[in-house]
Amino acid sequence: MKKTSTLILFLFLLLSCDVDSSKKEIEPARKPNSFAIVIHGGAGGIKREYFTQEQQDAYAEKLQEALDAGYAILEKGGISLDAVQAAINVMEDSPLFNAGKGAVYNSEGNQEMDAAIMDGKTLNAGAVAGVNHIKNPILAARMVMDSSEHVMLSGKGAEILAKKFGIEMVDSSYFFTEKRLNQLREIQGKEKTPLDHTAYLIKNELIDDHKFGTVGAVAIDKSGNIAAGTSTGGMTNKKYGRIGDVPIIGAGTYANNLTCGISCTGTGEYFMRTVAAHEVSSLIKYKKLSPKEALHEVLFNQIGPLGGEGGIILLDKNGDIFWDFNSTGMFRGFKKSSGETKVEMFEKSPLTPEGRTER
Repeated sequence: MKKTSTLILFLFLLLSCDVDSSKKEIEPARKPNSFAIVIHGGAGGIKREYFTQEQQDAYAEKLQEALDAGYAILEKGGISLDAVQAAINVMEDSPLFNAGKGAVYNSEGNQEMDAAIMDGKTLNAGAVAGVNHIKNPILAARMVMDSSEHVMLSGKGAEILAKKFGIEMVDSSYFFTEKRLNQLREIQGKEKTPLDHTAYLIKNELIDDHKFGTVGAVAIDKSGNIAAGTSTGGMTNKKYGRIGDVPIIGAGTYANNLTCGISCTGTGEYFMRTVAAHEVSSLIKYKKLSPKEALHEVLFNQIGPLGGEGGIILLDKNGDIFWDFNSTGMFRGFKKSSGETKVEMFEKSPLTPEGRTER
């Protein structure tokens, strides 16, 4: 009787192991040496009728240029941090987006820009906040991560260190765009601080007040390391000294090789209050939610009910790409070593209703 019981127990344990093994076998895994990059150029009241074909082409071309810049680095075996930085540089240098050259004006008539970058392998991170004269804030964020003992530097302190390390500084006139200034003048005195993408529409202008500002990128390199970065000019007519979610690690930017990399865009105050980027990662790690489920939970069940809107791009440890938004649109795109590539602006595609790329 004892031998029979032992045999039954042995068979039960063996079958249990087989079941567990089969579950692991069907779990998707990243293909060796594969790589990918996903970017966004902001989310909000983006509707097809707001944009001429010329405008759509301009945004699509710049998003593709940013993707190509990051992809080229990954293709040559470069690291994900460099790819993220390169993609964001392209968007910072374009007046089409609310970052770098196209940054919006604060209530004092100046630009105050924020940026952050994070390494998913080491959890090292760097951020700058409230900077006025750094041409490419994402470079300064990388400098803080690589060359200082800190995670975030703000204002003059960040600019002094950036200058010391040879990062290009510019006069405030570099950030001037007439449309951004007109946008500020139109809303001053109304005590409003609208997101750049839901401010006042000026039709038939290549660079109008429906520019969707904050830019971000997430990449995974051939070694499987994830990096995420975000850069923004914040909100039009924001109070002097206001800092949003972008430079706060875990709110607007987060990367962890165990789960995913994330970059957010939208009403920063709500992304801070929900610690949105880290929350998505934690839901995947601890509650075992899929990226699709985690994005929906944070955007629609946490941020939305508080009154916030925006979007999130996500690249998981397997190299799969996801995005979602509770606004009418989001500038977004991805490029993968498998040959898949896509740039979208408006409503969610019927082919990928929640933004997940087809395997």
